[in-house]
Amino acid sequence: MPDSALPYDVIVVGGGINGAGVARDAAGRGARVLLLEAGDLAQGTSSSSTKLIHGGLRYLEHYEFGLVREALKEREILWGIAPHIIHPLRFVLPYRDGLRPRWLLRLGLFLYDHIGGRKKLPATRSIDLRRHVAGGPLQPQYVHGFEYSDGWTDDARLVVLNARDAADRGARVRTRTRAEMLRCEDGLWVVEASDDRGHHYRFTGHSVVNAAGPAVLDLLKRADAEPDHAMRLVRGSHIVVRKLFEHDYAYFFQLPDGRIFFAIPYERDFTLIGTTDEDHPDPAIVPRASDAEIAYLCEGASLYFRTPVTPADVVWTYSGVRPLVEDGSGRPEAATRGYRIDLDMEEGAPLLTIYGGKITSYRHVAEAAVDALAGHVPALSGKRWTAKAPLPGGGFPTSGAAALIAEIRLAYPFLTIATADRIVRAYGLDAREWLGDADGWDALGGEIGHGLSAAEAEWLVTHEWARTTDDILWRRTKLGLHFTPEEVAKLAAWLEAKRN
Repeated sequence: MPDSALPYDVIVVGGGINGAGVARDAAGRGARVLLLEAGDLAQGTSSSSTKLIHGGLRYLEHYEFGLVREALKEREILWGIAPHIIHPLRFVLPYRDGLRPRWLLRLGLFLYDHIGGRKKLPATRSIDLRRHVAGGPLQPQYVHGFEYSDGWTDDARLVVLNARDAADRGARVRTRTRAEMLRCEDGLWVVEASDDRGHHYRFTGHSVVNAAGPAVLDLLKRADAEPDHAMRLVRGSHIVVRKLFEHDYAYFFQLPDGRIFFAIPYERDFTLIGTTDEDHPDPAIVPRASDAEIAYLCEGASLYFRTPVTPADVVWTYSGVRPLVEDGSGRPEAATRGYRIDLDMEEGAPLLTIYGGKITSYRHVAEAAVDALAGHVPALSGKRWTAKAPLPGGGFPTSGAAALIAEIRLAYPFLTIATADRIVRAYGLDAREWLGDADGWDALGGEIGHGLSAAEAEWLVTHEWARTTDDILWRRTKLGLHFTPEEVAKLAAWLEAKRN
């Protein structure tokens, strides 16, 4: 069935962070935008990151100074526009004898502090782990270390809020709608698509943006276009265990094989450990943490923590496939995390493809992509704007989250501290949109489980494109780690009743 008599100015294929970022930017510049995602928003790579907004300290030793500088500049920009879902995090890097020397670590951290225009985040300092709170959980041989700054984010919500802002600015967002075939006719792109309910659609547009992530080459095939870059798919796996420490610091650990990994406080009661770097054979294969990867991360953590970490301690794993530009690197961890933007005019209408990238740089990538399209799509007449405009719910100072949590607690005393904290750090100022004037759980339609109310679930369905329990529990709220099977069934029954 035809979607509309009028063609879109920009059709974005791919509802991960790059696609949502492009849709937001283009809609805000005056374009008529369609965003197509074959599954749920952020269902793939963009919900499977290490949840960091960071420059990538380890990329300095691969001489990727430009990539690191760009990401570090974006770090504070993103914190400024999304202080509810992004917050600063202090990392502790213990020195391990026999690996990178202390002077080299200090030099790298000095560069990290100064090449990216750091303004608000505190600088690096040397620490004595015998006296620092972060030294307590570590084995006693770790005496020296460094403390430095980076940022944490809820990666899936970052995607959803970009899509929401795009929709608020007029974009149409269609999830679970797969672009089956693309062709150019009379100067317009025609996109044949189908959804998960068996409906077929024909969309037309003046331009197409290929932001399909790991499937970027597959989409080019469907458009009968030739890629300008080869891609390398690298799987990154993470494990989650019950929390290994009580403080709020995260750890940056070195391993004897030269790799690094993180141990990060996660969802109040857990510790997130990752990531691995393994070549992944096919984007169609759902990535899963292998037994070898789980063992590798457990063994690495056990080199540092006083309490050994074993596979039996793992309560959850997740894996994502990073679509990296092939640069001839031998080891997966050495492959570039940079990106390439290619604009193809061979068919007579723009086909822009985004290769690679990382979550921290998404806003800059989207801006550059829309800039490239602007000369060919007259509707993109507006100026750059995304560096200053807050994402939905984020219109408060970077130092304002604690005050907002206190306000929510005062206005809704029936919420626990943990629930009020989760709500503010997910919705920010928008929390009041669905909390309303509620004076208890009954006014919110009842509690489904662990602070998730029917009113919140309703908001996620009507404003954030959630349709399944996984959408709500693992991408929109991260409550999947807490829900019992009975509570999942209760949520499923609520969703089923809503559909009927």
